[in-house]
Order: sequence, then C-alpha cells, then structure tokens
Amino acid sequence: MIKGIYEAHLPVKDLDKSIEFYHNLELKLAWRSSDTAFFWIVEGESWVGLWEGKEVKTLYHPSLRHLAFTISYEDMKSSLGWLKSKGISAVPFGGRTSVEPFVRPYQGNASVYFEDPDGNSLELMCYIEIPEHLRNIDKVSIEEWEELYIGK
Repeated sequence: MIKGIYEAHLPVKDLDKSIEFYHNLELKLAWRSSDTAFFWIVEGESWVGLWEGKEVKTLYHPSLRHLAFTISYEDMKSSLGWLKSKGISAVPFGGRTSVEPFVRPYQGNASVYFEDPDGNSLELMCYIEIPEHLRNIDKVSIEEWEELYIGK
C-alpha cells in the first residue's frame, strides 16, 4: 500500500529564500511559478510544494505544517553534523529538551527535527527493526538505543 510521501505542501513567506533552503538540503527543483515551487524528495515519486503567502504563521495549525524525509539509520547517526554543515540547527521535539536524534521503539523509528525559514516542522526519519521485547520502551537517544540493543 503506502510506500512513502507523494506530495506535501507548506506555506512560505519568501519563495526565493525557501528555494535556497530546500536546495541546500540537496533536493532538486521540479517546477516553479511566481508563487509556487515543487522540490523532488524522490525524483518521479514524491515532492514537496512550497506556496508563498503573507500570513504564513496563521494559515495552518503547526501540526499540519510538517514534513518527514526518510533517511537510513547510519545517516541518522550523523544527521546533526549533516544539518550543521548546511547551516541548520536541530530543534527539540515535543517535551524533549535535547536536539539529539532519538528512537521510538514502540513505533520502530528514529527522528531528528529542524525547521525551515518559515518555522515549518521538518524531520529526518528512519525505520528501525525493533525486537518485540524492546517495543515497550519509551523514547531513547540513539546512544541509549545502541547500548540497549545494538551493544548487546
């Protein structure tokens, strides 16, 4: 059934600034008009549409202004360095104070969060195979996860 994201749409205040930001994430521009741009996430399969408007913060509830990009577990471990090399800072998720990538054993994935120039929530995410006996564990950092599971 569902194998990934086909498209997602985000409001932006300055299309040129946002194009620069998403290009810096190494996404390829698929199409552009005067107030809209689409970037390939996976060329020919999924893309994100950026729509320029003046009232970005009030257009959507923050939970609707989110996009997650699939990456590998190995890339997740170096994601903070990769973001930093792009001039991007990670942000904490939910009630967490740390920006470090974390694992959700109960969901079988790991994430790190950041924002685009308009405050849209972006996430790098990977799937992880979780043994059944560890699925009841709450969120843990990548380091804690590797001590719990991979180190054993």
